[in-house]
Amino acid sequence: MDLGLKDRVYVVTGATRGLGNATARELVADGAKVVVTGREHESVAEAAADLGPDAVGVAVDNADPGAAARLIATARERFHRFDGILVSVGGPPPGFVADTTDEQWQAAFESVFLGAVRMARAAAAELGEGGVIGFVLSGSVHEPLPGLTISNGLRPGLAGFAKSLADELGPRGIRVVGVLPGRIDTDRVRELDSLSADPEATRQAAQSRIPLRRYGTTAEFGRAAAFLLSPAASYVTGVMVPVDGGVRHGF
Repeated sequence: MDLGLKDRVYVVTGATRGLGNATARELVADGAKVVVTGREHESVAEAAADLGPDAVGVAVDNADPGAAARLIATARERFHRFDGILVSVGGPPPGFVADTTDEQWQAAFESVFLGAVRMARAAAAELGEGGVIGFVLSGSVHEPLPGLTISNGLRPGLAGFAKSLADELGPRGIRVVGVLPGRIDTDRVRELDSLSADPEATRQAAQSRIPLRRYGTTAEFGRAAAFLLSPAASYVTGVMVPVDGGVRHGF
């Protein structure tokens, strides 16, 4: 199946590793060009070099108010067009209500929520018909996850923003989608499992609750996200798509 990605240009934030990197990899493999970001110059340079000549890296923080304009300008200067953005950012620190501080909430709001809103607003102003804005969110959009209080508070609000944005941008032919990873085998998920007294038992218990009985791979997530960003998904907008092995039981 031709996804129609050849020579299209996307910005993918948080793409030095994990879900963002996996999506960038799938986009490039199918003919797209990407601007990838991360906070550290060295890791960004390494990720871009690994992706090859169809990628360029920019070290920025999603919380930086000027990041979005810089990234879109880089896409246009390097690849002469801009077709979409996938906003991915590392998850906020785990913790329960009593454990999380005002400073942690503020920092997470700036990067996870407000940073994503700024990216989307800037992209919306620059995209034309056929453009797409994607958000990497979480299963906590639908159901709170134990021990992830900050994520539980911020992700559902961002999903609501994405839905409102889809309604507003639809008449211009611009799509907005959310991708909701479940237990994907990333550094972040392994870190969360390691917080328990018995990480292997925690993993096995989590897998037993997944209908496919295993954690997903980053490549599986990347392929799903790349499809949703592609012209092949041209009539898909305003939805939150779980990539979770069937763990969500609601329709």
